Amino acid sequence: MNDENKSLDVLGIKPVADSVNTLTKGTVEGASAFLSRICLPAAEEFGLLLRDKVSAWRSKNAVAIANKAQKLLEYQVKGVVLSAHPRIIYSTIENGSWAEDDFMQNLWAGLLASSCTADGKDESNLILIGLLSQLTSSQAKIITHVCTIAKTFKSKSGFIACDLVYLEAHELMKISGITDIHQLDRELDHLRGLELIHEGFNPDHLIAGVTPHALCLQLFVRAQGYVGSPIDYFGAEEKSPNKSSNSDAASSAGP
Repeated sequence: MNDENKSLDVLGIKPVADSVNTLTKGTVEGASAFLSRICLPAAEEFGLLLRDKVSAWRSKNAVAIANKAQKLLEYQVKGVVLSAHPRIIYSTIENGSWAEDDFMQNLWAGLLASSCTADGKDESNLILIGLLSQLTSSQAKIITHVCTIAKTFKSKSGFIACDLVYLEAHELMKISGITDIHQLDRELDHLRGLELIHEGFNPDHLIAGVTPHALCLQLFVRAQGYVGSPIDYFGAEEKSPNKSSNSDAASSAGP
């Protein structure tokens, strides 16, 4: 492989491309070229590091994520050259290539796209990449749902926040695809442990407090590929929390 091809082979995909029957040569080369373009400082190094690590199966997943990220960038930013920090590219591919389902790949693609900036030096998404890598697809579906339905507002200090969110167990089962109440309880406990949601289940009731923390809302926004403020994404306006509605929500989870 000549030096030019090495610089394009970010994922080490070319040696295994023939075994990836579902991908065309053009698709593989296009994804590899895209990642090289947004990460020029270490393009060749990525090829050397990942060539022996990424199997045909993971290559397929990584290519799908790269293609989705490219579409997000093309949709949001036209005619502007953006790039991502090498650590971001490596971490996204290393962790995201294990995701086979379309839902999780979309989230990884969103984080990759929202990591791209004019100077390519922003490392802030590393925090969110670490969080997403610890989530099961069921947990990711839960936080995506609660962030979508949450009534967000801008705090007096300028932070993103939202009113309390409570969901019945049967609703959470439908959202997550989990039918075992004990597994669902574990999933919520883990989300709470990561400081992504409040509360979880009250042992005496089948209602769970799943209010997303600000960190969860920011993870959701960035995973949509949005690079701006979460305040702008949600169109949140400044106000005080609605104490009456919060009290009603809290009481609905009580005896």
